[in-house]
Amino acid sequence: MKWILDKVLSRMVRTGRLTVVYHDGTTRQFGPGNPDRPHFTLKFRDRGVPMAIVRDPRLGLAEAFMDDRLVIEGGDIMDFVAFMRHDHPWEWTGKRERKASEKNPLVKRAGVIGKALIKANDRRRSRANVAHHYDLSGALYALFLDKDRQYSCAYWPDAKNEAGIGLEQAQEDKKAHIAAKLMLSPGQRVLDIGCGWGGMALYLHRTCGVDVLGITLSEEQLKVARQRAIDAGVQDHVKFELIDYRDVEGPFDRIVSVGMFEHVGTPHYSEFFRLCHNLLTPDGVMLLHTIGRVGGPGRTDAFTDKYIFPGGYIPALSEVVAASEQNKLMVTDVETLRLHYALTLREWYKRTVAHKAEIVALYDERFFRLWTFYLAGATAAFESGGMVNFQIQYTRNRRALPITRDYMHEAEAALRGR
Repeated sequence: MKWILDKVLSRMVRTGRLTVVYHDGTTRQFGPGNPDRPHFTLKFRDRGVPMAIVRDPRLGLAEAFMDDRLVIEGGDIMDFVAFMRHDHPWEWTGKRERKASEKNPLVKRAGVIGKALIKANDRRRSRANVAHHYDLSGALYALFLDKDRQYSCAYWPDAKNEAGIGLEQAQEDKKAHIAAKLMLSPGQRVLDIGCGWGGMALYLHRTCGVDVLGITLSEEQLKVARQRAIDAGVQDHVKFELIDYRDVEGPFDRIVSVGMFEHVGTPHYSEFFRLCHNLLTPDGVMLLHTIGRVGGPGRTDAFTDKYIFPGGYIPALSEVVAASEQNKLMVTDVETLRLHYALTLREWYKRTVAHKAEIVALYDERFFRLWTFYLAGATAAFESGGMVNFQIQYTRNRRALPITRDYMHEAEAALRGR
């Protein structure tokens, strides 16, 4: 498998330098060695690593790294993954400058097959998939998230964060950004689908005076969210339930869903939007915040499906809108957050590395390497790959909202002022 891996790496490394040291001592070098680009060395500790990487590059690399069968020198896993992804950004069309509308037939076929294999997330499987990730120790999430435990893309003022905004403020600004798009009024009833640890629901009640029902399939998140409502003395206005979105009864003036749609599964998109339509009042408004992919539908990579979000799928905007159009929900605003999640993930990565000892004590070294690989890969996907965040606003009635976006800016400024 050496010759196959050598051939692949010779095409991938276009700048900088990568040195590979095989198990038998054979050394190969790739890339022109630009002085302004990094130089990494990979050392394979057993002969099976090359075959594993060739068979499935991301899963093979991840498992070899997790099992300490692969050693990286010249930087950490975040640096290395960013280095490898840097030379092949989503925007790059390739050596032949393939037309934007032309897609590699093998890639296209893989996408079709991948979508055919996507699991249907029925009620039982949805709960099991959520538990796999979100029922990890609450101590883990407390170590790398902000104090409000916002496990989703924050909102940053610029791509390099030259203003020096911290994670706590960026997450507060994200909540204000979303609340402004909901155009909330005191006394309204809000449904929060996929409420996490309750931060968004508590924020909306505290700043806008609305009553919120937050729903989750994670027992660990439910315990924390309910206790937070009790501690704040707002349990009569902010309630949390362990319930599937398919079993909720309305109506609601507003629906908000942040970071949950990725777990719905394509076979259930139309059902999801039909239920949301029926749960909304005639003048209701919905805000959907989801990770999305540019360039059309795709498939979930094996590493993410096996270790991180089983049953998850990142949708293309075309898939989301096609499903909502079938169910009489009018798209009234779409925003693409392009680099915000990359900035967020880098902050999570810094905190994860800073708390390595605590995380290893909670789990073990292998889990720590798994988690850093997950964060590094996700960061590269948002910095150079095809991942973004979509915020899509919906209404049932075209007259339910002002016909310009001025109200969003005014409401957001007022919320930040508070």
